Amino acid sequence: QVQLAESGGGLVQAGGSLRLSCAASGSISSINAMGWYRQAPGKERELVSAINSGGTTRYVDSVKGRFTISRDNAKNTVYLQMNSLKPEDTAVYYCNAGSYLGYRGPYWGQGTQVTVSS
Repeated sequence: QVQLAESGGGLVQAGGSLRLSCAASGSISSINAMGWYRQAPGKERELVSAINSGGTTRYVDSVKGRFTISRDNAKNTVYLQMNSLKPEDTAVYYCNAGSYLGYRGPYWGQGTQVTVSS
């Protein structure tokens, strides 16, 4: 089993920044890819960004140029730096871990709320 612990959500004004962190523990040898999904009220959960152990990344078009994903393999932690935040970025953000970049893995964090006010 893999446990994911998220931190870093909160309330920010439009144009501001937040950094999310997700630390993995447990059977981490089975993990190759980690990523962030988000779910806004009334909407489906969508992939925001993902990164694999080699450093290859994926981003949804709406966050390209504003969000940056990174990974510290020594700490088994993935980060999502979110800049130039917009009200439409408001959602619960979930950390996800699995084997394949860009595909939903079997492990999820508890979610962290990000609220961007206009």
